[in-house]
Amino acid sequence: MSKNVSEEKMQILKMVEDKKITVEEATELLATLDKDEEIIPRKDVKWLKVRVYTLDDQPKVNVNIPISLVDVGLKLAKKYDPKLKESGLDKIDLDEILDAVKNGAEGKLVDVIDEEEQTKVKVYVE
Repeated sequence: MSKNVSEEKMQILKMVEDKKITVEEATELLATLDKDEEIIPRKDVKWLKVRVYTLDDQPKVNVNIPISLVDVGLKLAKKYDPKLKESGLDKIDLDEILDAVKNGAEGKLVDVIDEEEQTKVKVYVE
């Protein structure tokens, strides 16, 4: 098991402990991670990265999701992490981002400055 997968599994277990996701949701995520680790060589895994900062560049949200978990991961993160909603990420069309990622988009996908919420949102694929 690679270090990244171990960290992801610990994050999932922490979300269960914090009651942000159910045991069933965690089981689904863990199974998907195990499946992806068997099928995809780790060097080929791409990540969707979501970063939210205050306008003075203080980090608010830092989310890394394997592309294979984008559908499940972003929806769960948006539903259970109040910081994502508070940061204004709910104003971004996630379906459009998911379509772009599924069609091979790489690099910066979203770069938004929200003066009203005093946040910057960056979404990219690495």
